[in-house]
Amino acid sequence: MSTYSAPIRDMQFAMNELAGLEAVTQLPGYEESTPDLVDAIMDEAGKFASEVIDPINPVGDRQGCTWKEGVVTAADGYKDAYKLFVETGWNAMPCATDFGGQGLPTLVSTAVQEMWKSASISFALCPMLTTGAIEAIAHHGSDELKNTYLPKMVEGTWTGTMNLTEPQAGSDLSAVRSKAVPQADGTYRITGTKIFITWGEHDMAENIIHLVLARLPDAPPGVKGISLFVAPKYLVNADGSLGARNDLVCASIEHKMGIHGSATAVMSFGEKEGAIGYLVGEANKGLGYMFTMMNHARLNVGLEGVGVSERAYQHALAYARERIQGAPIGDKSGVAKPIIHHPDVRRMLLDMKSRTEAMRALAYWVAAQMDHAHHNADAAKAKDAQAMVDFLTPVVKGWCTESSVEITSTGIQVHGGMGFIEETGACQYMRDSRITPIYEGTTAIQANDLVGRKLAKDKDEAGNTGVGAAALTAKIRGTVDALTKDAKLADIGQQLGAALVQFEKATQWLLAHYDTSPQAALAGAVPYLFLTGVVTGGWLMARAAQIAQQHLDNGSDDDFYKAKLATARYFAAHQLPKAAAYAAEVTEGSASVLSLEESLF
Repeated sequence: MSTYSAPIRDMQFAMNELAGLEAVTQLPGYEESTPDLVDAIMDEAGKFASEVIDPINPVGDRQGCTWKEGVVTAADGYKDAYKLFVETGWNAMPCATDFGGQGLPTLVSTAVQEMWKSASISFALCPMLTTGAIEAIAHHGSDELKNTYLPKMVEGTWTGTMNLTEPQAGSDLSAVRSKAVPQADGTYRITGTKIFITWGEHDMAENIIHLVLARLPDAPPGVKGISLFVAPKYLVNADGSLGARNDLVCASIEHKMGIHGSATAVMSFGEKEGAIGYLVGEANKGLGYMFTMMNHARLNVGLEGVGVSERAYQHALAYARERIQGAPIGDKSGVAKPIIHHPDVRRMLLDMKSRTEAMRALAYWVAAQMDHAHHNADAAKAKDAQAMVDFLTPVVKGWCTESSVEITSTGIQVHGGMGFIEETGACQYMRDSRITPIYEGTTAIQANDLVGRKLAKDKDEAGNTGVGAAALTAKIRGTVDALTKDAKLADIGQQLGAALVQFEKATQWLLAHYDTSPQAALAGAVPYLFLTGVVTGGWLMARAAQIAQQHLDNGSDDDFYKAKLATARYFAAHQLPKAAAYAAEVTEGSASVLSLEESLF
C-alpha cells in the first residue's frame, strides 16, 4: 500500500502560474492571504491529509458504516479524525469570516480540499456537504437561522446535508412529494422520505442540520412549488443548547459499490407528528436556493475526480517502481527490471499524470474565476469571470469525473492481475470514482446544462448566444498564436490550434441546430462536454509548457519544469487529437443516436 503525498509543487504551480494567485490575493477581502500564509496552509494541509486522513481511507472501505435501530456508526478512526479536523480549524477554512470562517480565497481552499479528496473521498464528503449547506443558509436564510446554525456549522461541531432525492424523484425534482405543513408558531411539520443522503446520519458531530426540499399544502405543481427548509436532528434551544430529538430518523443506509466510509442514508421525516422545520427564504423558491448548494457541490465533485485520480496515479507509480517483471524490450542485460521500464507502463503512467494535471489546472482556474466574479471591484472583469464560471462548471464536474473513472481503471491496469485483488488497494480508487459522474447531477445533466442553457440560451445584452464559448475561444486563440511563433513549442501550438478548430465547429453546429432540432443537439451534448474539457485542459497544459520553457530558457535546471514540458507534450499528442472525434460525434452522430426505434432496443 502506498501513502498519499500531496503534490504541493504542482498545486502551487497551478495556483500561482496558471490560475493567478497573486492577482486573487489582491482582491478586496483577500489581502491577508499572503504567499507565505498560503504556503504554510498547503504544507500543514498536506501533512494532515497524509498523516490523519489517508490512513483511515482503507479502513473505511473495508468496514463501511454500521446501522442499528436508526443509529449510524462511522468506521474506526473516522470520529477521531473528524474531531481533530475540527479542532485544527480545517472545517472553517473555506467559509466566510462572518460566522467564524477564515475567509480564504476559493482558489486556496480548492487546493486544500483536493488533498482531503485524494486522501479519502468518503471522509471529505462530510465537510463538503456542510460547506454547501452553510452557503445556502448564508445566502438565503434569515438572520435568525444564520445566527442559530452557522457558527456551529462553520466550526464543524454540527454538520450539514442536502435532502433532495426521493424514491420517485431523482433528477426530476418536479416529482418531489415531501410535505411541509405550516404551524401556528411559524414552524413547519415535514413528512416524507429522502434517499441517497450522504452523511445523513453519523456519530461524528453533535448535531446534523438537514436542508430539505418539500411542498407547502397550497404549492403550485412542478418545480415552482418547492420550498427549502432547515430541519435539525436535534432542535436548538433559545440559548443555543441542544434540545429534543426532532421527528426524523435514518431508516437504513445503502450498500454501495464504493465510498463505503461515508453513510448514504434513507431519511424518514415525520414518522410521528412531523419533523419541525424552518423555512429558508421565501416559499416556493426552494429549488433556486438549493442550487446555491448544488453548484458548490458540483465544482467539488469535479475536484473529487481530480483528487482520486491523483491518488490512483501515486498508487500505480509506487507499484510500478517496486514490481520486478522481466527485462524491457531492447535491454540485452537480461536482468529483470521494475515494470516502469516497460514502454506501455510508462505510457499508462504518463497518461494518468498528464490528464490529472490538466484536470487540476482546469478546476483551479475556474476557482480563481469564482474569486474574481465575487470580489473583483471592476464590474466588467467580475462579469467576464462569472461567464467563465457558468460555462465551465458543468465541464469541471462532468469531464473531470468521467476522466477519473478511466484514470483509476488505468491504475488497476498498471498493477496487472494484482490490481484486481482488493489487498493491493487499487480497486478502491476505481470503485470510489464511479459515483462521481452520477451524483450531484449526472454527466448527461451537466452536458444538457452546458448545451441547452449555457450555450444556446444564455444571452448577453445584445441578445447573442454562445458568449461563454466565444470568450473561451478568444483566450485559447491567443495562446495558439503565441505558441505557433515559438519554434520550441510550435508542435503544441499546432495541436491545440487544430483542436480549437474542432471546438469552434461543434459550437457553431449546436448553435445553428438547437432551436430547430433540440433532440439532435442534445444527442451530442456529452461529446461536446468532453470536447470542451479536452480543449480547455489542453489550453492550460499549453500555457504550462510556455511557463516551463521560459524558466528553462532563463537558466533553470529544475526537473519539475522538464517534467511539465513532457506532460504537456504528451497531452497535446495523445488527448488533443480526440477533439476531432468528439466534434464528429456532435456534428455527424445525432442521426445514428436517434435512428433506432424504442421497440428495437
